[in-house]
Amino acid sequence: MTDTHWQTGPAMSAWMTVRPEWIDFNGHMNMAYYNTLFDDGIIDIYRFIGFGPDYARSEGKTTYVADFRIRYLRELHAGDRVRCAFFLLDHDSKRLHSFQQMYHEDGRLIATAEGLLLHVDLAGPNVAPIPAHIAERIDAMQAAHDLLPRPEGMGLPIGIQRHN
Repeated sequence: MTDTHWQTGPAMSAWMTVRPEWIDFNGHMNMAYYNTLFDDGIIDIYRFIGFGPDYARSEGKTTYVADFRIRYLRELHAGDRVRCAFFLLDHDSKRLHSFQQMYHEDGRLIATAEGLLLHVDLAGPNVAPIPAHIAERIDAMQAAHDLLPRPEGMGLPIGIQRHN
């Protein structure tokens, strides 16, 4: 991810490939691995922001997922290549509200994920304020993403639709 890519659109992950061992008895990727791909898809974005494994080791802080909802829109099969778009919807001094879209290399939207992430001090562990040098990058990303259209599918309720 370039330092400025997220200024004109959602931040995009590197391309990732569906592994054969992720395929279940139905012949498509098991639901657990959508989560894996969304998680892997945020690694470059986290490194740009200042989070990630190095931050956890050096600062003793990280992020935890408090809530995460995936919508499965299309199947994936072994060898399929995908990448994830990341939108920062909102944030405060301790939390990030994010939305991701997973795209197949042919352009089809495969899945979406909406999450609430907490900044955590591992010494507790407890939720803690995001340091100023990282908050500046998050603020800049938020300002750029506020100019983008809101992604379709965010904030959807879950439940059985009853038609009387």
